Amino acid sequence: MTGTADDVEDVESFRLRAREWIRANLSPASPENESGLRAVPAEVELAGVAHDRAVQRKLHEAGLNGLVIPREYGGQGLSPAHQRALNEELSGYEWPSRFQVPTISPCGAVLLEFGSQELKQRHIPAILRGEEIFMQFMSEPSGGSDLAGVLTTAVRDGDEWVLNGSKVWTTGAWWADWAICLARTDWDVPKHQGLTVFALPIHQPGIEVRQIEMLNGARDFCQEYLTDVRVPDSHRIGEVNGGWTVATRLLFHERMMHNSPYVTSPVSGPRATGESALVQVARDAGRLSDPIARNLIGEARMLDLVTDALQRRVAGGVRSGALTADSAAVGRVLLISKSLRATQIRYEIAGDYAAAWGTGDGAAAGIGEGFLMRQGSAIGGGTIEMARNVLAERVLGMPREQTADRGIPFRDVPRGATR
Repeated sequence: MTGTADDVEDVESFRLRAREWIRANLSPASPENESGLRAVPAEVELAGVAHDRAVQRKLHEAGLNGLVIPREYGGQGLSPAHQRALNEELSGYEWPSRFQVPTISPCGAVLLEFGSQELKQRHIPAILRGEEIFMQFMSEPSGGSDLAGVLTTAVRDGDEWVLNGSKVWTTGAWWADWAICLARTDWDVPKHQGLTVFALPIHQPGIEVRQIEMLNGARDFCQEYLTDVRVPDSHRIGEVNGGWTVATRLLFHERMMHNSPYVTSPVSGPRATGESALVQVARDAGRLSDPIARNLIGEARMLDLVTDALQRRVAGGVRSGALTADSAAVGRVLLISKSLRATQIRYEIAGDYAAAWGTGDGAAAGIGEGFLMRQGSAIGGGTIEMARNVLAERVLGMPREQTADRGIPFRDVPRGATR
């Protein structure tokens, strides 16, 4: 799309243009191409990555991605309403899932907010063209949910920083391109004050990536070992020792998830058609006429509608300033709760097929694997307990938990023995 800021395409015209292009250029959605914690051969996952790169590039060439990103960084300079229209029109069609969370948001959003002009002009257009996939190097083996307690160190050496440490639970690090990494740059101040954020290529000397096999056989999660990794200071995101400010904004965008105005993700809009996945499960399990199964399908639909309405309200409130950024945790808690219940509903509808299935069992196959992995949604991207703490302390104003490390230099914080 070309033109000036005074010549912005209205939402309905954009919707019609997007609908026509999508129907002419995109294929129906295929589970084989979407990302997720699945036990698939490496070549299948890599084919999915390549597919997403191609779809991302097609959307970019059509002027249909990066809708709210400024034009100077390769975006379209449009509004969240345009993004919502696109997401509705994409319902039932292929989409580049691996470029959304965490690449576009929170990583791209943080780059836009805190990155230098050099970083933004280098990476944001490359993301939009399908050339770079970003991941987060945040969690650590010793840290649990205490993000500010990272032990990975960054020591300055002239115009470079030397990083040493380990990160963990990075989904897709073995096939991704770049990472946003939180490291400790000052041990003589309280833990939140001595952190700095960097962007670095994942596949380089000094970084070893190991895949972690999960309960269902999936190997999407990874642990990374950083040994004397050199990062130019020009790849720093935000101020030295100002990493906690960057990290808290990253957490905000992470809580927004697919409700972020930056993210392209199909939603059920007013024009969405086709039967739901649960109806397909019930049909293939032989329970479509079962009143219990039908009630469960109704419950799941109700949860979808309520979650969508709440997410819209929270997103609109945060954008307008009527709600604080921390209110994004409201949507996060509901989204996780809905995900857990939806997985339980699929399991109950599948019945015997949830315990054993064959290749001819259609949508009822594999439900048991999803049930085994259901708790992942309450952990990945920040635990539901963290979101509840944000709600309690920052939205409801309840007193904070007492901690033993507040206000003392991080090097003096008691830690368990290391092996």
